[in-house]
Amino acid sequence: MTGIRGYLDGLADRLAADGCAVSTERWGASDVLIGHRSDFRIQWMATHLHLFTVAAPAGDIAPEDVEHFTSTAWEQMLARRGQLRGLQTGLAILPTLVGRQVTPAAAAWAAAEQRTRFASFARPVVVDTTARSISAFTGRVTVGGIYNSHLIGKLRTYFPGVC
Repeated sequence: MTGIRGYLDGLADRLAADGCAVSTERWGASDVLIGHRSDFRIQWMATHLHLFTVAAPAGDIAPEDVEHFTSTAWEQMLARRGQLRGLQTGLAILPTLVGRQVTPAAAAWAAAEQRTRFASFARPVVVDTTARSISAFTGRVTVGGIYNSHLIGKLRTYFPGVC
């Protein structure tokens, strides 16, 4: 694993290789990488799932940083919901912070559970470029369970080595 910028560049390449539309936006003082794709499956009760991977550079990452970034990314992507097409549409977000150091508490917060709101899910990801570790939730869920294997597959594609 390289430094923060190198990791984000590699993530952009992995997102593009998987068919995501990839862009960069300015959020406050930092540039945020956004990858978006939409998938439709009959076995998902004929729904479209819009997946946004939203990644930003960070220095040292604490639990409150992950929680705040998750909330911010969620609000930003929910605001775009009106632009998303499909009668039955779900929204999943992989809010990602890439930093020099992730505290054990921040890694535990990210890996603890999938966060859920009406018709939307967030699975925070934290990347520690110094320790070369990645933490995210890859467990089983009840709410939104029909998307679980898809989301775990995307996590493993975009973040090789995720716990």
